[in-house]
Amino acid sequence: MTTLVRIWWVTLGLLLAVALSMTALSATARAAEWLPMVFPDADAVGEPIEAPPALPVLRDGETVGYVFETNDIAPIPAYSGHPVNMRVGMDLEGRITGVEVLEHSEPIMLVGIPETVLDDFVGQYAGKSVRQKVRVGLSRQQREGYEQVDAVSGATVTVVVMGEGIMRSARRVARELGILVGGGPAEAATVRDELFEEASWEALLEEGAIGHLQLTRGEVDEAFVGTDAEGVDAAPEGRGDETFIDLYVAHLNVPTVGRNLLGERQFEQLMAELGEGEHALAIMADGRYSFKGSGFVRGGIYDRIMIHHGGRTDQFHDADMRRLWGIEAEGAPRLPERDIFILREETRFDPGQAWELELLVRRQVGALDTEFAGFSTEVKVPERFLEIPEPPADALLEEDDAQPLWVSVWEDRVVHIVVLGAGLGVLTFILLFQDWLARRPRLLHTLRYTFLVYTVVFIGWYALAQLSVVNILTFANALFTDFQWSTFLMDPMMFILWSFVAVTLLLWGRGVYCGWLCPFGAMQELISAVALRLKVPQFELPFAVHERLWALKYIILLGLFAVSLQSLGQAEVYAEVEPFKTAVLLKFQREWGFVLYAVLLLVISAFNHKFYCRYVCPLGAGLAIPARIRLFDWLRRHRECGKPCQICAHECHIQAIHPDGRINPNECHYCLDCQITYHDDRKCPPMVVQRKKREKATRLSSKVAESRRIAATEVSADGS
Repeated sequence: MTTLVRIWWVTLGLLLAVALSMTALSATARAAEWLPMVFPDADAVGEPIEAPPALPVLRDGETVGYVFETNDIAPIPAYSGHPVNMRVGMDLEGRITGVEVLEHSEPIMLVGIPETVLDDFVGQYAGKSVRQKVRVGLSRQQREGYEQVDAVSGATVTVVVMGEGIMRSARRVARELGILVGGGPAEAATVRDELFEEASWEALLEEGAIGHLQLTRGEVDEAFVGTDAEGVDAAPEGRGDETFIDLYVAHLNVPTVGRNLLGERQFEQLMAELGEGEHALAIMADGRYSFKGSGFVRGGIYDRIMIHHGGRTDQFHDADMRRLWGIEAEGAPRLPERDIFILREETRFDPGQAWELELLVRRQVGALDTEFAGFSTEVKVPERFLEIPEPPADALLEEDDAQPLWVSVWEDRVVHIVVLGAGLGVLTFILLFQDWLARRPRLLHTLRYTFLVYTVVFIGWYALAQLSVVNILTFANALFTDFQWSTFLMDPMMFILWSFVAVTLLLWGRGVYCGWLCPFGAMQELISAVALRLKVPQFELPFAVHERLWALKYIILLGLFAVSLQSLGQAEVYAEVEPFKTAVLLKFQREWGFVLYAVLLLVISAFNHKFYCRYVCPLGAGLAIPARIRLFDWLRRHRECGKPCQICAHECHIQAIHPDGRINPNECHYCLDCQITYHDDRKCPPMVVQRKKREKATRLSSKVAESRRIAATEVSADGS
């Protein structure tokens, strides 16, 4: 029997060894596929490191750099709300050796722009150094002090986020690994050994030199709610306010802290024992729970406490612990469990940075299963106890990282913002003074068609600020998940346009955007205007059919929204029912099927005014729904409109006027043609009547005045 057991164990060991070897070979094989793309000079990969999460790459057995994924270091949400994950290689001098796009869910890239465009974009970062300030070129002006890479037309937000993700993650890896960047790695602060002040326990606690974590049994029980450990070792009813642990932690290298807590003799012994770059922490506690635990074994790790600092986490071994024989500070509480733990030189602990002590509370839920809950307290040594070195030359990069990314994007697009703001200012003038302009039809028509050209050329083709139903779906998805204003601020043109549209929806309704600011709508409007000038036959549907076809765009919108609840990416693919990406963002530079669809809709608009906008556009439907709460009705009507007068209804190319004279605000595109007719005393019957009355009154007045003049002349002649 013993022999069989031995054979079984040997066989199991061999199988495990083979499995591990196969896993290693598989990992090596996978690395052989991607390594030439991100680090051509390397021939192998080493064991991964945890802080920062990176993979050393080797040449002839020597480490020559590191490879890491941006989502592990600096995940920045892109336009979809999710980050673009990339694999980045960096050598020991801080130069990027290559970048590979691993995963993204960007709508502009899902259908339309080929993936090779992203590969070409990230290829521009090869050879860039983390010393450099690299920006995606959004404007033609070169910013002083910056290296500029070319943007991707139609995917501005995506590539800006990708570029920032590459540089931020590379800098952080470089700093944490001590790779020289700029003026070298940041130096750690040092303790001012000559500074000592007598201080009581309360004084040290109040100044923040001692960290404090106090937990009740109820607070700990609450942390396990919803886990398998819920109810395990829970406090009996009515005893939830009992102390679970009252824990204190302090950095002892600081004389004002260490001498007051340990006393002169114990402090001197501890400092003499510490090596260069080592730091001692006092951890002291009272309560039901031990921060050391009773299951500690020789050579093991104190698994209930961890120190988080400088982007890394450290735990203590048995050789790192010293007894703390007593607390000498005046007013110190009774703390039965107290020990000193040493952070070794390789931890690169910086006393000038805030750090955390995390206490793990363990609960057994089975023979082998355990649940943990973590509780932390932060400590920062007061700066007056430290010598803080001057920041290195790469501090500018730190400040650059600290600035929100959207701020940089807005700075790069100042000219775009100013031109868009001016255009929106002109449109606001038109809307506010529409009655005055409607009495001057030639001026209004000139302004309108000039503005439509501005919308197509600047807002659409130049600034690429075509709104889309995808924006609505993304916004709705963000509300249900992780809403962040920074995601929407990433594109200033879209953000400003959406803000303006939100205001105009309340004041004027959906028509302001659809009739004035939509580039594809403006294309249809201009084509229709030319077709009317050329007397191209127009085909209008009977109003009853036309009215029922309005529902189609709402059905499309509801379908897209339903799909987006399951998969936003899939909804964005189906949103290709909008031709905006083809006609505006990609300027018809696309596969022939998409181009044919967009061109066909434009051709139809020459025979049926804005056919797509009226019956198909889900964006228009999405805007019409909130527009129902608009506050004002700015379009003037006469009592006679529709009863019996039908002039405006017949002239409305969009067919937004019902036969009874009502204007449907959900369908009106606010072209103001009906307002021109409203004030036209040569066309509008009520205005014609008023004009004739005025003219008749004027003629009567003239006759009376003439009669009076003649009578006065005759009287004057008789008198003479």
